[in-house]
Amino acid sequence: MEDKVLQPTVIRQNPYRGVGLPNLRGFPSDDASPVKALLEHCPAYAPTPLLVRDDLAKTAGTAAFFVKDERGRMGLGSFKALGAAYVIARVARAAMENGATDYSTALTGRAFIAASAGNHGLSVAAGARVFGARAIIYLSDTVPEAFADRLRAQGAEPRRAGAIYEESIAAAEAAASAGEGTLLPDSTWEGEMTQGYLVMEGYLQIGAEMVEAMDSPPTHIFLQAGVGGMAGALAAHARATWGQAPQIIVVEPDAAPALQDAIAAGHVVDSKGPVSIMGRLDCKTASLVALAGLARDADQFLTISDGQAASGVARLTKAGLASTPSGAAGVIAAAYLGYDFPPDARVLCVLSEGPEDV
Repeated sequence: MEDKVLQPTVIRQNPYRGVGLPNLRGFPSDDASPVKALLEHCPAYAPTPLLVRDDLAKTAGTAAFFVKDERGRMGLGSFKALGAAYVIARVARAAMENGATDYSTALTGRAFIAASAGNHGLSVAAGARVFGARAIIYLSDTVPEAFADRLRAQGAEPRRAGAIYEESIAAAEAAASAGEGTLLPDSTWEGEMTQGYLVMEGYLQIGAEMVEAMDSPPTHIFLQAGVGGMAGALAAHARATWGQAPQIIVVEPDAAPALQDAIAAGHVVDSKGPVSIMGRLDCKTASLVALAGLARDADQFLTISDGQAASGVARLTKAGLASTPSGAAGVIAAAYLGYDFPPDARVLCVLSEGPEDV
């Protein structure tokens, strides 16, 4: 077996497993059928592959190792293509049902506003462009200008606001409150629960595709998390489909363990830490809906360092699985950090984005 990178920094058992936090009851959806029904009419949609990686199974000491490869999702290079674009497509469908005559212009005159540290903004931009709407995306100072250029290429208007992601969120909220457009966040908080919930619903298609591709359930599922949207959705779908047997492990940067800190406190908290190279996951406050779901559905919360992530990405690139520290965090945690698996373990991970780290 190959040498591991390093031991995980922290593994916290979830004391709320099966019941959830006492004051949170807004759980994620676990039904992928509305997403499937909409995607059936989308010419850009195709299932992404589930890779069987015997090399990673050998490294991790498991019987099988599966990687859901989201790097080619709908031409946007990330699982996020299933989030905001799905919500905008729902709005376009409603417009068609109420008199619009062409999907390409169904939302002309509308604008969608979001803050983004990465791929969520691209999903908003792509969805808005397809249906004739505008997209306004707020970026903090930590987001490279190359990403702003990618947004412009999708027809979006990037705006700089704030030193960190949370400050760009506040700017997006203010613009929406001023009447500039509809706020479309990838998180949920008190007073803003609906749109983020629907973004999470879009991610359920990943779970549906994994279930269809696997001949038997996994024993361990590793899900990286920032605010927790993808992890919360996929954990809910896994429980609804495969029951209580799989162990679900949530992976966060040690600089931003928002979910783990909330579990320790028993309520949502603001985490403190430096800027992480896992920029997509560097979110200091958890989504309320995701936290509610993961408090109920996750078994463990694990943190990894920037050094572990960087080393793991280099190894995965050599193995033909090029990604970013954010996109590969769950795979790295499962394959390289010395997690104590039983020999018959069947591990499932998500490689959530392609290698362009912008």
